[in-house]
This record gives sequence, C-alpha cells and structure tokens, in this order.
Amino acid sequence: MNVTVLPSADAVADAAAAQVAAALTATRRPVLGLPTGRTPLAMFARLRAAGLDWRDVRTFNLDEFAGLAPDHTSSFHSYMDEQLFAAVNLPRGQIEFLRGDTADAAAECARYDRAIDAAGGIDLLVCGLGANGHIGFNEPGPVLWGATHLATLHEETRAANAAAFGGDAGAVPPHALTIGMTAILRARRILVLATGTSKAAAVAAMVSGPLTTALPASWLQVHGAVEVLLDPAAAAALEPALARR
Repeated sequence: MNVTVLPSADAVADAAAAQVAAALTATRRPVLGLPTGRTPLAMFARLRAAGLDWRDVRTFNLDEFAGLAPDHTSSFHSYMDEQLFAAVNLPRGQIEFLRGDTADAAAECARYDRAIDAAGGIDLLVCGLGANGHIGFNEPGPVLWGATHLATLHEETRAANAAAFGGDAGAVPPHALTIGMTAILRARRILVLATGTSKAAAVAAMVSGPLTTALPASWLQVHGAVEVLLDPAAAAALEPALARR
C-alpha cells in the first residue's frame, strides 16, 4: 500500500478529488466504483464544482440498504443524486446501483456482478473504511464473501449511519446489499480515504496487521495498486515508517 498522510481532512478531499478527476481522462470509458457515507462528502463537493466531463463515465456504487427504494430519502441512491449525480453531466443510463427494494436479493446481487464484469471491471474504486475495518458493507466475521451479497450489518455500523435516519440507529436497516471482495480486489486501482481518530485503529490494522476476516480491509494488502489517503488523526496509530508525508 502507498500511504500518504496529509495535513487535514480537507487536504484528503482535495487529493481524492484530484485522483478521481485524473481517472476520468486516463481511459476512454472509465469505470468508477463510488462510496457513500460521511468521509467522501468533501470530495464530492469538490467534484461538483470542478466542471469535469462525465459523459463517458460509468459508475458502480458499492452498496445499498436492503428494503429501501431508490427514491427513499435515506437510500444511498438519493445520497448520490444529491452529492454528485444531479450536478454533473453523467448520463442516467451509465449509473449502476444495487436495488435495495428488490424482491430477490440473490438475483439482484448476481445481476450486479454480471454488470461489473460486462463493463470490464472497475478502473478506480474509491472507498471509505469502517471503524470496525469493513469495506463496502463487507463486515468482520468468520468468512468473507467474494460475490455481491446481502450482508447483516453490525450494530456499530448501523450507529455510524444513524444520521441519515434522523439520528436513530434502530431505524437503520439491519441488512444491506454490497459488492463482495472479489469485485473490490479486481479493481485496477483502489483509493482508500480515512479521516478522524475513530478510524486510527482500523487504519493501522489494515496497513500492517495480519490478513484476517475479522478486519476485511486487511485484504487490500494483497492488491498491487492501493493508495491510502489519511489525515493526521486517522494515521495516529501507524508506525512512522509506514506513512509518508
């Protein structure tokens, strides 16, 4: 992993937006994997203001809450419309999303994996990092799923997403559809964003801990092109030699 510690969370957002902007012109029809949550909000703000050309881009979001229709105000689909899609010239037909309101989760997950394969895989996958080490909604557990799947969310993950549900963790759906580790590790490049002290332990374990299903992000160590952008708080538990400034 290439780990970069930047002076602030704003600097992380600047660097992340610059990398996404570069990816839009690096290939003829770039395919992006996009995250949600609090960490990428500032990155999306910069991308909205950048005046980039998204006409040839195809996007795959990493996950969606089970049971929520795309137009539900707390869905990740609504989040992405508000934070990025409504402000850029990305054709709707090139936006790929898991349907949280599907009646057949297994079929929907299989459809999504086929769509990623048909697109030629993901050129740049941008992701956050859960405080418990999850990536996408691949939660810690005895096994990791390679394929896109229906995941059971840990209580700390539901609590971390409570803001989108009026601050009520109990209102956060207990399950979500998420791409699996196979699609993540097949991405040609992976960009991980982490800010704040709550991510410090997970960052250290991701970068230098053992490969373990108890910390799904640790498996990024086997990928050949991962860049990790951190603010000083998120880097606090790293050994100095593992981070460059």
